Amino acid sequence: MQGLFEIKNGSEKISIEETPKELGRFSTQNIYMGNSIELMREIPDQSVDIIIADPPYNTSKGNNLSMNYGTLPGFGGNWGKISEVWDDMSLEDYISFTLNWLKEAKRTLKQSGSMWVHGTYHNIGIINVAMQILEIEIINEVVWYKRNSFPNLSGRRLTASHETILWAHRGGKRSYSFNYEHSKNGDFSDDNLKNPGKQMRTVWDLPNNKTKQELAHGKHPAQKPVRLARRMIQLSASPGDICLVPFAGSGSECIAARDEGLHYIGFELNEEYVQIANSRLGKDGL
Repeated sequence: MQGLFEIKNGSEKISIEETPKELGRFSTQNIYMGNSIELMREIPDQSVDIIIADPPYNTSKGNNLSMNYGTLPGFGGNWGKISEVWDDMSLEDYISFTLNWLKEAKRTLKQSGSMWVHGTYHNIGIINVAMQILEIEIINEVVWYKRNSFPNLSGRRLTASHETILWAHRGGKRSYSFNYEHSKNGDFSDDNLKNPGKQMRTVWDLPNNKTKQELAHGKHPAQKPVRLARRMIQLSASPGDICLVPFAGSGSECIAARDEGLHYIGFELNEEYVQIANSRLGKDGL
């Protein structure tokens, strides 16, 4: 698709060129089906401006599906087990998987770029250590407080009401973008903890509920609200930048990138979710 489309940047409207950009064999404004690590290896070095990654949390156990993500020295052999919800890995396998996809993410990210990675207590410690091993510098640890979280039905533990997001850059010279004025003075009226005109803190109070439009084409078990990714983009990217989404799921991060005037490339292993994402991206206003 070619031409111009308009986005709002504060009180201004900005025209953004919609003509896809080429990255290796990939074109932006597309979601590609396949193994994210293998596909990332085909993206040129330091060619993307922002990465938003929602990897498997390794919380579920169940069915077997053969998959090969490769190895890094000292971190075990190839892993070959993952459940239908991408979560059935041994600790050794998950460490190897995490190191491999983060290694490719770092390689593809520009020196001025940012990386945002989702997690919970199941996996965020592993991601943190993997980043340190790969010399990826963590800028902030963000707590996403979900005020409408699902209750703990067993009554045997506290209700899980937050996830963790790591904001990082590739390491070395600190030249990443931070839209500081927007972080202070932007419209964050959906966040009960953000005071207008005050610095944004590392606890974000954003409900996890999705709009009817976000669910109209199908659901994903780990689907994030589009508003969450839009905040990450608004803080650390600019219209016209390229956003890489290694685990695209049903497309929320790609939709957020499109709505903020960015080019995007998404990778997703599951054909059903690729179809859902493409259906969502084919509609305006999602």
